[in-house]
Amino acid sequence: MDTHTGNATTPDGTRLAYRDHHAPEPDAELAPGSQRPPLLLLHGLAGHMGEWDDLLPLLLADGHRVITYDARGHGASTRRPPDMTRASAVRDVTTLIEELSLPTPVTLLGQSLGGHTAFLTAAAHPHLVDSLILVEAGPAGPSPDLPAEIAAWLDSWPTPFTSFSSAAAFLGHEAWARGLEEREDGHHPRWDRDTILAAVAELSTRAYWPEWDRVACPTLVVRGAKGTMREAEMTRMARIRPGSPSQARPQPRTLTEVIEDAGHDVHLDRPRRLHAAVRTFLASRPAT
Repeated sequence: MDTHTGNATTPDGTRLAYRDHHAPEPDAELAPGSQRPPLLLLHGLAGHMGEWDDLLPLLLADGHRVITYDARGHGASTRRPPDMTRASAVRDVTTLIEELSLPTPVTLLGQSLGGHTAFLTAAAHPHLVDSLILVEAGPAGPSPDLPAEIAAWLDSWPTPFTSFSSAAAFLGHEAWARGLEEREDGHHPRWDRDTILAAVAELSTRAYWPEWDRVACPTLVVRGAKGTMREAEMTRMARIRPGSPSQARPQPRTLTEVIEDAGHDVHLDRPRRLHAAVRTFLASRPAT
């Protein structure tokens, strides 16, 4: 695996830390001159790009170029950016596509808030997105209690954690603990509470069904059977975009998958099961 680590700078001066991973060998299944669309992976609220480490080698083995990055206000990216709106998150995606000169259209794979950013990007810039994979993410809302719920969750963290193992035990996954910063007094989050709350402020005030209705590319929606996404939301997403009757062989434009024994963090709970769903979905898409 060939990995390049760098930083992209957005129009408002926010620095985005990223890793650009290249598959070790060309995909033998592809016709000469064709290639898999690049995959851009978007993590969720209070997370970091290392969350994808279990899924990453599986995607690379399929022949994809995979880009992971820390969202603004998270991880190694600018900790206190001037803007935490949904629009700024979409601009971050387009900035990465432009600065890395990614061949477009790309495939966006996002979990939770990252999935929300992914479908907003597809709605605003349809020419840039070939396919969407949304994990525990959708347009439902408004959620007026969300900021208070997130605040209570953040305040429950016994930070600083005294050890890596105590952090992993509390957070539920080693991947979450790997996103912490180790200091002399223990392990601390690499984000600020008010920045995290600003990231979800708009979700408390409105739903995003009009944006979902503008998404034109094929989409896979994945829900953890024990997650927080409601079955009714996923069903409505598929019903709004059932297929394209203009095609000679109409196919569903929104496919759905439920991963058993997985919670909200499907990519951490069942990475191989998620990969199988992703691989099947992407195999149905033509290579470019």
